[in-house]
Amino acid sequence: MKHRQRAAVLATFFSQGAMFASWAAHVPEVKARIGLSDGLLGLVLLATPVGAAVAMLITGRLLSRLGSRRLIRPCMLGYCLAAVSVGQTRAPWTLALALLAWGAFGGSLDVSVNTQAVAVERAQQRRLMPLFHGAWSIGALTGAGIGTAAVALHISLTPQMLAMAIPVLVANQVLSRAMVDNQTERAGTDEGTQTASPRRRRLQLPRAVLFLGLIALATMLCEGAVLDWSAVYIRGLQHGAVGVSGLGYAAFAATMATVRLSGSRLLDRIPARRCLTSLAALATVAMALALASGHAWAAILGFGCLGAGTGLVIPTVFTAAGRITGLPHGAAITTVSALGWIGYMGGPPLIGQLAQLSSLRAALVIIPAFTVLIALGAARLLTPASAAPAAPA
Repeated sequence: MKHRQRAAVLATFFSQGAMFASWAAHVPEVKARIGLSDGLLGLVLLATPVGAAVAMLITGRLLSRLGSRRLIRPCMLGYCLAAVSVGQTRAPWTLALALLAWGAFGGSLDVSVNTQAVAVERAQQRRLMPLFHGAWSIGALTGAGIGTAAVALHISLTPQMLAMAIPVLVANQVLSRAMVDNQTERAGTDEGTQTASPRRRRLQLPRAVLFLGLIALATMLCEGAVLDWSAVYIRGLQHGAVGVSGLGYAAFAATMATVRLSGSRLLDRIPARRCLTSLAALATVAMALALASGHAWAAILGFGCLGAGTGLVIPTVFTAAGRITGLPHGAAITTVSALGWIGYMGGPPLIGQLAQLSSLRAALVIIPAFTVLIALGAARLLTPASAAPAAPA
């Protein structure tokens, strides 16, 4: 049963990552087809975090009533259908509506699967979050490869997404039956909320969740920037060549997957704050040098180092959020995930507006600026206890 539980969560993370990352290589194509400027593309992309933020508020309440296992199936179905609809758009407003729906289902799925991941980690008393998020990164790498190949073969976004959605939905329907029914955790969590002192509920716990969420926001802003702008940036450096435009995100996903898959052993040997701070410093230096050089292959290398530098931040933050007691079931993870998604989807529009004012290269300087904040936040907030796997409830 333990293997089936892990397989179900791994498959969900992998599928979400693959579907979403396969969009990256198609961004220049969609941008050109609809006739969007950098600034207008940035505004259209803003629809996704709006959808995600609203959906997460609803999902957070549903988690305490239904549990994550019951929510993952409908969220995955909506996620796949919305992904297919993105390629059908022919105007800025229809693209915005499709991305709004995709963001809503993606945000709900993200909260649900991370809550399920914490439940499995708690039930098995093992550090599993880096492995789960490693599956997302492998999925993202696979999706980036599929998207790049599809663009090279002149396959449009809609048939690609449809071909990916069918096996994803079949696997999800079969494997999700083995997931942990964490609806039963609600009673114990609510009791802890009632017994906690008013001062502790009002000040200490929300502050801890907020700080973890801000680290997630900064990290996922960088991830979103690479997803939506790396192909555009590299294509500009290559003067329109499409052959290597998707390699920036592919390098990012590959190094992130490698770090995450070895993350459990790494964090067992090196304290989380030291490990994450060092990796974030590497990302800062590499991206700064890559942007300063202005060469396509330097950019690809920089994005690769960024993946390594930020790979363990999100798994560690979610594990820390899962250890916070005294809140309604799923509340900490919902808050952290919502802030992370705001960064993930709000970063690209911000970069688009900055690029409109100056240049895309100058706008991407925001990435090393935020990795500095990640390093400072990890050094200050994470402790060995907060990064350890949660004990059984």
